[in-house]
Amino acid sequence: MSHQDLSDELFRTRRLRPYLITGGRTEPRIDLPIETIVRTTPEGTAMLSTLNHESEAVVMLCVAPQAIAEIAARLHVPLQVARVLVGDLVSSGHVAVNEPIAPDRPQVHLLERVLEGLRTL
Repeated sequence: MSHQDLSDELFRTRRLRPYLITGGRTEPRIDLPIETIVRTTPEGTAMLSTLNHESEAVVMLCVAPQAIAEIAARLHVPLQVARVLVGDLVSSGHVAVNEPIAPDRPQVHLLERVLEGLRTL
C-alpha cells in the first residue's frame, strides 16, 4: 500500500469513526450541556463488560466525575460524539449526570435565606 493510499484510508477512517460510534446520530437523546458532570453508577461498573469500546471507556473514565467536555478531550472524540455517548449511557443507567446550575437561576441556599427573612417580617 502506498503512502497516499494509507493517508486516504486514515482520512476515511477518521471521517467515518464518529458516525460509527454514534450509530449515525448527531444529537443526544437528552439535552446535555458540555459542562454537565458525569459519574459512573454502581450498575455501570457491574455491567462494564456488556459495553462497546467507546462506552466502556466513558464509564471507566467517569469513576472520577468528569465534565462532558473533559470526556471528549480525554477520549479524542468530537464533543458531539461524547454528548451522544453520555446520553445513551444515562438512558441505560451506566452513568448519572449532575447538570450545572444555570447562571440566571439563584442557588438554593440563597432562596432559603430569602424565605427565612420573609418569615421573620
